[in-house]
Amino acid sequence: MDNNALLSLRGIYKSFPGVKALQNVDFTLRKGEIHALMGENGAGKSTLIKVLTGVYTKDEGEISLEGSDVIIRSPEDAQHAGISTVYQEITLCPNLSVAENMYIGRSDDVIQNWKAMNAGADKMLKSLDIPAKATQQLGSCSIAVQQMVAIARAVDMDCKVLILDEPTSSLDDNEVQKLFGLMRELKARGVGIIFVTHFLDQVYEVCDRITVLRDGKLVGEYEIKDLPRVQLVSKMLGKELDDLSDIKSETAGSSVDTSGEPVIEAEGLSSTEGIRPFDFNIHKGEVNGFTGLLGSGRSECVRAIFGADRVVSGTVKKNGKTIKINKPIDAMKNGIGYLPEDRKVDGIIGDLSVKENIILALQVMKGFFKPFTKAEANAFADEYIKALSIKTASADTPIKSLSGGNQQKCILARWLLTHPDYLILDEPTRGIDVGTKVDIQKLVLKLASEGMSITFISSETDEMLRTCSRLIVMRDRRVVGELKGEDLTQNKIMSTIAGGEA
Repeated sequence: MDNNALLSLRGIYKSFPGVKALQNVDFTLRKGEIHALMGENGAGKSTLIKVLTGVYTKDEGEISLEGSDVIIRSPEDAQHAGISTVYQEITLCPNLSVAENMYIGRSDDVIQNWKAMNAGADKMLKSLDIPAKATQQLGSCSIAVQQMVAIARAVDMDCKVLILDEPTSSLDDNEVQKLFGLMRELKARGVGIIFVTHFLDQVYEVCDRITVLRDGKLVGEYEIKDLPRVQLVSKMLGKELDDLSDIKSETAGSSVDTSGEPVIEAEGLSSTEGIRPFDFNIHKGEVNGFTGLLGSGRSECVRAIFGADRVVSGTVKKNGKTIKINKPIDAMKNGIGYLPEDRKVDGIIGDLSVKENIILALQVMKGFFKPFTKAEANAFADEYIKALSIKTASADTPIKSLSGGNQQKCILARWLLTHPDYLILDEPTRGIDVGTKVDIQKLVLKLASEGMSITFISSETDEMLRTCSRLIVMRDRRVVGELKGEDLTQNKIMSTIAGGEA
């Protein structure tokens, strides 16, 4: 038992239908420490925080605060216990003043007195060195200051435990440093801070300890000085160094000629999503990929290339000629296809049929005032249903009734129908069965052998090694390395993500 424990969770279990989200998880937060909660997508971080804040009720386990057991069944219970959360998305009211946001929902007598409320808010803002005035409209403040106001609100409500859930994802470097200054001030006051982030550099700059979750289970709790970055990466991924043989397919990119002009080439490309300027190229018949931990910027890089996010700097060339890509239709007309990371949000249109989903991209390129005939649409759909072995009752079946793997094949069919020169596949095998995964990997290599250029992104590094001949390594929204040939190994990927540590 940690005698300095401010918050202690023991044996926490939480299940949903068909999913064990948390299994026997322990977590300890000390008074006056900043504690990183780390893990890849699906590790259980969000579920643990929602249990702690009363959004979910735990199935089993105990929660204690300052040595006394507490029962948390609702966000109000958490608030009364002194547990506050500041989320990535600001949950305050931008049309109200800073002071109104700090006191909204409070029963204090001070909210009946505007002068006292503004004076109290200004005193708190000054004590935390937050560059804002009580009377100014919150919406006029930067995102960083809005985050700080949300933290000030939590502190003013006597929070003992402050949970910061991805607070730096929308901030620039200077704003991050201001936020870190505020976090250190709260730490000095004895507040325990749980810091959830995907930025490794930030963890090692500001945190005292790290707890790692994977697949809903506790991997371990570590002092920051005892856990080198490369070991953190391996624990998050569940791959120990030297634990895997190099499984790269000998056929992946083995016959690619990279001496000529690239099919697609980007120089100094950056976007509104915080991607630092990066260079990129891919040759005819090549399969390359972006790799890195969740949140490293893998998806944002390809979204910038495709025009799905607004580009703020850089140029893109196709076959040596500069092309202008301001939006996805520009990319499509230049022979670029993009299968997005989240098929349910950005991919399928659930209420439309399999056929309508398959012909969608080609119809957009042709124009909606020039619809395909019924015979043409049926022929397109039937061709790709057969080619990709899509399991569906008919081409007119609503796509939402198909399995995840078959939905993914439909989106793939959508882009293949446009006959792209360059195809971006972002997590094409996530959440689908093993058989379909293998089918898609084989298809990728077949398309490359026929001359298509493909960028392949997957959270599973084994899969990347099987399909790619070159990997661009991302960390904290910037490119930190490029691997090919003998360097294309599990160990080298992890050490590059970690910052070159051996």
